[in-house]
Amino acid sequence: MSAPMLQLQNVVVDFDGFKAINDLSLTIESGSMTVVIGPNGAGKSTMCDSIIGRVRATSGKVMFHGKEIQTEAEHAIVGLGICRKFQTPGVLVALSVIDNLTIAATKDRRWWTKFGRKGEAEARARAEEIIEMVGLGPRRDALAGNLSHGEKQWLEIGMVVATDAELLLLDEPTAGMGAAESTQTAEIVKSLVGKHAVLVIDHDIDFVAQLGGHVVVLHQGQLLREGTLAQIRADEEVAAIYLGRAK
Repeated sequence: MSAPMLQLQNVVVDFDGFKAINDLSLTIESGSMTVVIGPNGAGKSTMCDSIIGRVRATSGKVMFHGKEIQTEAEHAIVGLGICRKFQTPGVLVALSVIDNLTIAATKDRRWWTKFGRKGEAEARARAEEIIEMVGLGPRRDALAGNLSHGEKQWLEIGMVVATDAELLLLDEPTAGMGAAESTQTAEIVKSLVGKHAVLVIDHDIDFVAQLGGHVVVLHQGQLLREGTLAQIRADEEVAAIYLGRAK
């Protein structure tokens, strides 16, 4: 029986006595949708940091297809097939939308490959596919710096997808968006499931409901509950802690 795609096993991240992640165990299967919610300070972003190697687990294991990766360099983890979109878009503002996607889709960035045209053509073709998927076809030649905030978020989602990573980590992809943009973002994210596993961090319950994935609730660095959104909404402890309602 094959190992799950990603496993966190009793992971602890301790910052000088403060346990940002405390004995967290979580499994994510290939092609799945997982949505992580929780109040500010619950450890959501630190969890992602521990997966991609930005911070190191103090104890416990981070496993990708059965291989421990918590000691790997961040770029090596990306090479294994895990890519993260941060809350603030990190697009190349002086380049066009299509050029941002083409760079992200370039598989081999060694300098001598620039003398060949095959890789460049393949990357450009992949970028053309993705630009339509994220709804930015009409903005193809616009400078990324001239996009609206929501468009920059969609561009960066596209750049993450262009890496062809097996696991995509999307940190608050609807931050700063209105309702219509959030709905469009949900459609983009749902279209990724199957070819990719997607882990989304967000706090907007309406957006979470549109995604329809497996929901994980973190609280004080620990897994509080997991299940469908209906199960999470019906849980009295989650209501008291996350939704701010008294029991």
